[in-house]
Amino acid sequence: MQSLHQRRALVTGASSGIGAAIARRLAREGALVTLAARRRDKLELVQRDCPGAECVVLDVCDAKAVVRELGDREFDVLVNNAGLALGVDRLPAGDPEEWSRVIDVNVKGVLNVFHAVLPGMVKRGRGDAVLLGSVAGRQVYPGGAVYCATKHATRAVYEGLRLDLAGSGIRFTSVDPGMVTGTEFSLIRFRGDAGRARAVYQGVDPLTPEDVADAVAWAITRPANVNVGEIVLWAAAQASTTTVTRRA
Repeated sequence: MQSLHQRRALVTGASSGIGAAIARRLAREGALVTLAARRRDKLELVQRDCPGAECVVLDVCDAKAVVRELGDREFDVLVNNAGLALGVDRLPAGDPEEWSRVIDVNVKGVLNVFHAVLPGMVKRGRGDAVLLGSVAGRQVYPGGAVYCATKHATRAVYEGLRLDLAGSGIRFTSVDPGMVTGTEFSLIRFRGDAGRARAVYQGVDPLTPEDVADAVAWAITRPANVNVGEIVLWAAAQASTTTVTRRA
C-alpha cells in the first residue's frame, strides 16, 4: 500500500457530491489537495475539511483557463471528476443547447484537464490519473442517449490514454458508479425539481459519495506494480441501469 502523505492531488468538480467526498478522503489520508470547481463559496466549505487544501475557481470547459490555472502545477494525483446530466427527454424531443452543455463538460472538460495536467506527470515519470466515469458508459437507457454518449466517450478517452501513455509511469483508473445519492446530479438533471430527484432513490439504498471516494482511495494506494484499471460500483439493489429493486 502506498501512502498519500504529502502527495499533491487535484480534484475537479470538488465543490459538492462525489468530488467533495473524494477531496475530503484524500485530505484525510494526508494528501495536499487542490479543489477545482466553478463555485467559490462551495469550494471554501469543502476546504474547511481538507487541511492544507487550496481552491481554484475554474470552469473546465474553458481550455485556456484550465491551462493557465493548472498547466504549471505539479500533481501526483489527478481525479478528473467534473460532470453533469441535463434532462431525461427522448432524443427527438431534446434540447440541443443542453446537449452542448453536457458534451462540453463531460467530454471537452475532461480532455482539457488531462491536456493541462498529464504533460507534467509524463515529465516526472509518475502519477495517478483517475477518471470518474459511470455505468452509463457501459449501458444505455431510455432518455439518456446524450449523457450515455458522453460517458461512452470518456471510457474511450481512458482506454486511449492507456495506449498513448504506455510506459510513461502514469497509472490510469476509471471508476464507474451506478446510482449515487447525496449529490446534486439528479437535482440538476431534473432542472431543480427536488421531488423528481428524490424519487430516483425512493425505496433503495444507493451508493454514497463516500463509497465512491473509498474506491478511488483504494485504487491509488495500491503497490507501485499494480494498476487498478477499472472499478464498476453498483448499489446492491441495482442490477443494471434500468433494473432496480425497490422496497414497497
